[in-house]
Amino acid sequence: MPANRLFKFLDENEVKYVTLKHSPAYTAQGVAASAHISGKEMAKTVMVKLDEKMAMAVLPASETVNFSKLKKAAKVADADLAGEPEFRDLFPNCEVGTMPPFGKLYDLPVYSDVHLAEDEEIAFSAGSHAEVVRMPYVDYERLASPEVADFAGV
Repeated sequence: MPANRLFKFLDENEVKYVTLKHSPAYTAQGVAASAHISGKEMAKTVMVKLDEKMAMAVLPASETVNFSKLKKAAKVADADLAGEPEFRDLFPNCEVGTMPPFGKLYDLPVYSDVHLAEDEEIAFSAGSHAEVVRMPYVDYERLASPEVADFAGV
């Protein structure tokens, strides 16, 4: 099961969470619809390259990464979308595109969009196209230790 590493991490840190099984979906908005979660509360993890180093950008499923804002927030000269071949092997326990937003599990920095903090809960893919985790945002921020910035949208 792809999520075992994630669940162990959450359990070890005494986080209260709920898992939701849903019909397979392959986009963040599709997952949100399948799991009956608003696109604003559903977080997607976008793999980016910041000065050629891999990082996670976590933002509401209903939004897109504004690379100009992300570059400024990360204080880097260059910010680009990472291609699937560049990051696929970093997440051997996850189906492609379903990595949970915890860089600590993969030795990656995490940038979280400020809009995710507006909700009490956060939901995200749990390593498969058919499972979501929902948990308190404060616990997510405590465990992920993301750099919180405004980088979603235009």
